[in-house]
Amino acid sequence: MRIKSLSISKHPTLSCILCAILLASMLISTSCSGKKATAETVQAPVEEPAPAVGAISDDYQNPEGFVLLTDVIPDAILEIRYYSTYNFAGTRIDGYLQPIALLTVEAANALKKVSDELKEQGYRLKIYDAYRPQQAVDHFVRWSKDPSDTLTKQYFYPMYDKPYLFDNGYIARRSGHTRGSTVDLTLFDMRTEKEVDMGGTFDWFGVESHPSHTATLTRQQLANRMLLRNTMVKHGFKPIESEWWHFTLKNEPYPNTYFNHPVYWNVR
Repeated sequence: MRIKSLSISKHPTLSCILCAILLASMLISTSCSGKKATAETVQAPVEEPAPAVGAISDDYQNPEGFVLLTDVIPDAILEIRYYSTYNFAGTRIDGYLQPIALLTVEAANALKKVSDELKEQGYRLKIYDAYRPQQAVDHFVRWSKDPSDTLTKQYFYPMYDKPYLFDNGYIARRSGHTRGSTVDLTLFDMRTEKEVDMGGTFDWFGVESHPSHTATLTRQQLANRMLLRNTMVKHGFKPIESEWWHFTLKNEPYPNTYFNHPVYWNVR
């Protein structure tokens, strides 16, 4: 059977239909292409979140100039509060990917001398915090600006509202911890197998945390604070007047650098 070829020129209606189809196809193609280009042009940059443990590659390079504190002081006791939820924010803090303590080489070596001297007197060092990345400090600042989040108020700052903490230096946009040579610590009595009574807890926001706030301290509590303070000062650390647990190496190697690598150590 023969099929006659169809001449479009002899069928104007069919010609119009085909032209319409072709034109619609071209418009759809152009429209899709234009939308894609527009989306790619106006897309806002996405801030990279702090990496999760699983997101760090196996070949992660440990930060130069830092050490894992327990490599220098193997018997140091760690209670890294910002890795846990037992802290003033009530949640794990950004950048704390492992419950470890990192310090600059210089700070760790100086702290080893502190540990050696106190060990002869029957004490070990208990570490609450050491190097703290800038992303963690940023987390503190965000927390301080949220008046609705008072989950831990009764445990850490019952007498104050959050603006007071920020305005009076308890929380700041820059921290000595971020320079890598500051440590928060206490003493552990090897005889009693308990923390030494310092007359106050770590990260208590109030005058009771001032090292020599004698109004609320017993003679023994004050002596305990002074033992820690004097030994730290003897080996090159300087205290602050608002926190009995806080010390910074006087000759810190990076006095103007605020690091942001996570609290993480690649054990190869």
